[in-house]
Amino acid sequence: MRFLVKENRVHVFGFVIMPNHIHILWQMQQRISRADVQRDFLKYTAQQIKFDLEKHHPQVLEKFRVHVKDRKYQIWEHRPLSVDLFTKEVLLQKLDYIRNNPIQEKWRLSDTPENYFYSSAKFYICNEDDWGFITPCI
Repeated sequence: MRFLVKENRVHVFGFVIMPNHIHILWQMQQRISRADVQRDFLKYTAQQIKFDLEKHHPQVLEKFRVHVKDRKYQIWEHRPLSVDLFTKEVLLQKLDYIRNNPIQEKWRLSDTPENYFYSSAKFYICNEDDWGFITPCI
């Protein structure tokens, strides 16, 4: 995400990285297509995850093995869900949802949203920017 922001391809308003999925609220810049950004993001992150698993958890990497002609492993699902957000109210609703995702009963990853490290919640709640690429939406 940092690279995409630095290259002026997107603005990232919020995100949360969960154990089996990720939510990102981002806005593509005018000359950049959503398909291009998603493709590049998914390809880069899949490669990084694969490299890390090869080095540190090869037995886990085997769970991602597929039998297709263009790859050995499938990290991300095909066809990621993208939803256009047309109003500020919907953007704020989604931001609130992803902020609270880690503290839901189902996950219990943190006691408070701002204490979950892999999230933009601390940026909005404590005004602390641990990431350096968040664009405030409020």
